[in-house]
Amino acid sequence: MIAGAPTPRNADSTALFMSPGISHELAEHRAARIRNVRYDLTLDVTRRDTAIGHVAIDFDRTRGGDVILDFRGLSLASPMANGHPIEGLENNGAHLRIPAAELTSGANHLEFDFDAAIAPAGASIIRFHDSADGANYLYTLLVPADANALFPCFDQPDLKARVALTLTTPRAWRAMANGAQQSADTSGDHITYRFSRTKPISTYLIAFAAGPWATFSTQHDGRTITMYVRASRAREVDADTLLALNARALTWLEHYFAQPYPFGKFAFLLAPVFPFGGMEHPGAIFYNESSFIYRERPTLSQQLGREAAIFHEVAHQWFGDEVTMQWFDDLWLKEGFATYMAAKMQAALDPRADAWKTFYLRNKPAAYAVDVTDGTTPIWQSLANLDQAKSNYGAIVYNKAPGVLKQLEYLVGSSAFQRGLRHFVHAHAYGNATWRDLLGAVGDAAHRSLTAWGKAYILRPGVSIIDQQLTIRDGRIARLALVQHPARPLSGPGPWPIKLDVIVGYRDRAPVRIPLEIDGDTTVVQAAAGLPAPAFVFANGGDEAYTLVHLDERSAAWLEWNLGAVRPALLRAMLWGALWDLVRDTRLSPARYLRLAMRELPHEQDEQIAGSTLRRATRATRAYLSPAQRDELGPVLEQSLWTLEQDSARTYGVRKSAMDALIAVARSPAALARLDGLLDSTKAAGAPLREPTRWAIITTLVKTGAPSARRRLSDETRRDSTSEGRRRAFVAGAAFADSATKARYFARYFQDSTLNEDWVTSSLGAFNEPSQASLTLPYLTPALDTLPWVQRNRRIFFLGSWLSAFVNGQHSPQAVARVDAFLAHHPALPTDLRQKVLQVADELRRTVRIRSVYARGARPSSE
Repeated sequence: MIAGAPTPRNADSTALFMSPGISHELAEHRAARIRNVRYDLTLDVTRRDTAIGHVAIDFDRTRGGDVILDFRGLSLASPMANGHPIEGLENNGAHLRIPAAELTSGANHLEFDFDAAIAPAGASIIRFHDSADGANYLYTLLVPADANALFPCFDQPDLKARVALTLTTPRAWRAMANGAQQSADTSGDHITYRFSRTKPISTYLIAFAAGPWATFSTQHDGRTITMYVRASRAREVDADTLLALNARALTWLEHYFAQPYPFGKFAFLLAPVFPFGGMEHPGAIFYNESSFIYRERPTLSQQLGREAAIFHEVAHQWFGDEVTMQWFDDLWLKEGFATYMAAKMQAALDPRADAWKTFYLRNKPAAYAVDVTDGTTPIWQSLANLDQAKSNYGAIVYNKAPGVLKQLEYLVGSSAFQRGLRHFVHAHAYGNATWRDLLGAVGDAAHRSLTAWGKAYILRPGVSIIDQQLTIRDGRIARLALVQHPARPLSGPGPWPIKLDVIVGYRDRAPVRIPLEIDGDTTVVQAAAGLPAPAFVFANGGDEAYTLVHLDERSAAWLEWNLGAVRPALLRAMLWGALWDLVRDTRLSPARYLRLAMRELPHEQDEQIAGSTLRRATRATRAYLSPAQRDELGPVLEQSLWTLEQDSARTYGVRKSAMDALIAVARSPAALARLDGLLDSTKAAGAPLREPTRWAIITTLVKTGAPSARRRLSDETRRDSTSEGRRRAFVAGAAFADSATKARYFARYFQDSTLNEDWVTSSLGAFNEPSQASLTLPYLTPALDTLPWVQRNRRIFFLGSWLSAFVNGQHSPQAVARVDAFLAHHPALPTDLRQKVLQVADELRRTVRIRSVYARGARPSSE
């Protein structure tokens, strides 16, 4: 196909909008001129690598001037405007410019033929080949601004459109899309599906999937809910549970928002090699198949994670789909809310979740870890161009924002919070909104202004740190003061307004809870004066506040030896986090933390706390310990983990977490021999030994150079010939400690167009194994040099995974120097990429500092 010939740019200001990406100025220009958009999209996906398409676009033009559409597909032909060929169409590979002379004031009708790519990665239509049965499957992935890689459109969130899709597929395939299926024409060699027109939705939410899917359906409150899954995995899927969880989420949210599900038809897909947890397309939610179909017995944490993912994506149907952020600078407005609403649902629907403990563990540490860095950003993240939107995805949006929302609800009260949300959703139904609209609605419901609060929490970067100052005199509290300061200078001076509960804890009596609102640098807790001397104090008892709390010396000393006695589990989880923060701030050695973990874990009954503690112990062992410390403490930890894994009195979740930690840290010949022996057994952690754990063991054997590694890898590759097995074999191969392997993998990451993005992401940790840091250090600068390419060509979240793997696989001053040199030699690096580097490099700097401070051995003289 050949596009219309380019025309010279004239004095029309729209020429300035033809640059790559979608600038905020272009979006505002179009939003002021375009109304009532409709897409009639026709696609033929019967070819292997190319979708053949036609689109008819109807819209109202309220003001004069040229009109610009976005298109990055393979080719374009037959451009028509209002029934006539378009004269002077400009197509520069990023945008289509329609001359004003071809348009009318009022209703306009455009038509284009186009081709779009179908590929295993890097395309708007992903193709997955199932090695189990030879079947092929397709699904779209258009977030945040890849709809224009599929078809010509106005690819910005505030130009919502009603979309009708016609899809031609191979005859044996089924298809799903946002709209309900209206008909299926089987008269020819293929099958043509027609789907009903949607409610107004943003372009990034347009979706379809096609392939020989198996389907499961249920009826709930008069609504049909349908699940699509690969035919080869249909017998493995827990269909009844997944259908029921989606139904329960819909019912709960309809009640909470006092509004029916806004899109009529509801279906979901388990998408293979999906690059993130889920995607909320209205009427056609996509979930990550590997997180929803278990190849081995799931732990409680895995089950709760799957449940939370469902609740998150269903919540998006209201927050994100029905009411969408006006621009991606307010990405948090949908993502933070979906996470927070998922936690509220879990608290209401699943007592075993201990939902607010789960919420803390899944969100707060991740948020704080980024918010204390020099690369942190506000929740509202300035965005000049949608080309940069992928950088906005991360812990600030997904983890900090829901933590801030918890503080907001605690501040205004649950009733006012709910009334405000209901008003917000009703007022902006099928439209767009900003954070100011949200806080205005909640503030009106609470009868208080939230303007100052919004500036502190939405516009201000960083996090506050509260230092506890406790003075004991004559067996009683003489003074308890909370001293607040920003974690980083980039936050600017001054305190945050915070509402929290101070916990004064005792060994042998009930704790005292003191509600408190603070808005100054130093707050004396008057209600604590005169209380008996406590075992510990903690200034964020219910995790209502978004703030880091630094323990006073008395509290830290008591907790180091008595943490397991603290109740409830939420408070104990937070105190584990507070002690870990002391490690990261070089106020508690990693060796002492490991000894604490080894003392307490044999008694810890909470699976989630045990799991999080073991993950921290793993990080401390693999990165923070010096070689001398590792040699001394490593075998002790390995034995402790093996004992815990073998303890039949412990729950499966605790035993499995111990097994996972042992696989991660094993280095001694004895530990490696035990792991190797497990491959010849049928059980581990009290459950059948299945492929995920078998592959994890093999990867450890490979990375440590165990004598049996190559034989075990070869045997398992033959044994597990599934698509997942092939991916796991690829991951294990990345762990070989030789320069040829590293060179081959690094080259393939960029040169192999058939390599699925999920395979790359999964292998990055094995490639960057910390014990091989000297081998992978030469790849650190090249990995940083590729960041602009990665941002352009990979999906959301990939950039963070790429950076984290290459930077935090290192632990030397030389690595820090290379990161610093990269930043110094690239002064023009876009701000968003510089911030990402600074965020990730903070952990490397901490690692180097910890190893330097505690390098004297396992028992520093200061301890």
